Amino acid sequence: MAAAAPPPPPTEPPTTMPETALPRHPIFTRIRLATPSDVPYIHKLMHQMAVFERLTHLFTASESSYTSTLFSPDNKPFHSFTVLILEASQNPFTDTQFDNDPFYKPLTKTVNLDLPIDDPEKETFRTGHGNEVVVAGFVLFFPNYSTFLGKPGFYVEDLFVRECYRRKGFGKMLLTAVAKQAVKMGYGRVEWVVLDWNVNAIKFYEDMGAKILQEWRLCRLTGENLETYGATD
Repeated sequence: MAAAAPPPPPTEPPTTMPETALPRHPIFTRIRLATPSDVPYIHKLMHQMAVFERLTHLFTASESSYTSTLFSPDNKPFHSFTVLILEASQNPFTDTQFDNDPFYKPLTKTVNLDLPIDDPEKETFRTGHGNEVVVAGFVLFFPNYSTFLGKPGFYVEDLFVRECYRRKGFGKMLLTAVAKQAVKMGYGRVEWVVLDWNVNAIKFYEDMGAKILQEWRLCRLTGENLETYGATD
């Protein structure tokens, strides 16, 4: 009697991911040095940040004041006030005008999202660097000095990402760019302040490895109190 045929081998499970699991919504990002043509975007972003921080009553800056102070001919990037711009696009960047910047090579990254970004302000923040390129955020910083370390560092004055681009890792990308530049220049640290009620930001910074210095208090002399010292002998 002939032996029974062996049973067929078990079916191997598919080794490829189903099409529905593949990233469907890539967004292309670029961090670059700001230029004077970015001042209108910077001013709008700063006002949005003042609204978010409930400090619009203190916001008096104008586009002209930003132009004259942030982009003075005497300012050298990373040795004075420096602004990095975060751009986002649905398509790869095709312009090359920033690639040969002598001070800073742009950082590019593709981020895959589960859902597309609905940007209600894309026309307001659209740049001239491609049809779909918009300004999504920025970071402003400048050098300070630690006498304890005997080294310079960077102080981050402002970091802001527009609402529809938040919680996607873009804020971390901006802060990482500052920290990376600090390491490149041999600086000792990067510092900034955070509002005590902004618990999401505090957790975000702690997750990045930053220490919240509870024992320190910010002191500020401004307005009339500052002006009185100009009249003293």
